[in-house]
Amino acid sequence: MESGAVRTEYSIYRGLVSQLMCGEEQLPSLPTLTLDIRRALSAPEVSLSLLAGLIGKDPALSALLMKTASSAMLRRHLSPKTLLDVLRVVGIAQVDRVTMIHSIKSLFTLHSPAHKQLYREAWERLTLKASLCAFLARRVGHTQPEHAVLTSLLSEVGSLAVLSAFKDDTGIPSADLYARLCREYGASLGVILLKKWAVDEHYVQIIRDAGDWSLEHGRSMELIDLVNLSLFHARKQLNSDVELPALSSLSAYRKLLPPLNAIDDNGELTLVASHRSEIRAIADSLR
Repeated sequence: MESGAVRTEYSIYRGLVSQLMCGEEQLPSLPTLTLDIRRALSAPEVSLSLLAGLIGKDPALSALLMKTASSAMLRRHLSPKTLLDVLRVVGIAQVDRVTMIHSIKSLFTLHSPAHKQLYREAWERLTLKASLCAFLARRVGHTQPEHAVLTSLLSEVGSLAVLSAFKDDTGIPSADLYARLCREYGASLGVILLKKWAVDEHYVQIIRDAGDWSLEHGRSMELIDLVNLSLFHARKQLNSDVELPALSSLSAYRKLLPPLNAIDDNGELTLVASHRSEIRAIADSLR
């Protein structure tokens, strides 16, 4: 049973997050360089040399793209040597997605060791879900793995945004209270943030639909189905005691065809359980 002190503490944190939702200016904006890269990508004729010059201004992004070009998702035998090689290997759409992923990871200011720890744990959770989503996209189809990664991360970006409400070490919630705040406010904050960033509306709708296990969107597999299947498995892997419906009851599950729909004794897709090393390799590329 929850004590009065815990209820009071949670009420204080709720107030801070509510203030954050009312003041959009407190939420992070995309970096200027990210906006420049996205503008260059949207030009009718993309100049790879111009794009390489912009990306080269951010060594961390350059390194991430180089790593992505040699990652488990692309399975190339020869690693690219220059940024121009990288751009030719990964393609324009992938550059856009990797740039967004890099921006998301580096957007949030961390004010203390406790703040950083919460962020690290949240990012680990997000990358687990994103790697599951990428793996399912590769095996099940419907979309490219890198698109699945970005969609999965954006669907949970509100969890990171919750951290923007806390500014000093004395006002950092426990992991349990942070998780409660994410459940209560994460989706709403995510929608606010994506609208501020002017991303495509379908990403916003994914946030609204994520976790709706009974959601029906036609008979064929869609991106939201991959997101929900990965969310289900991530929650199950992170907390074996979490209350979840039977996998077979999910609308997304019913779209899987044999043998992809086989379920193991733990209530997970056998496909997922038997390829954990491949999923970890994808997660490593996102850290």
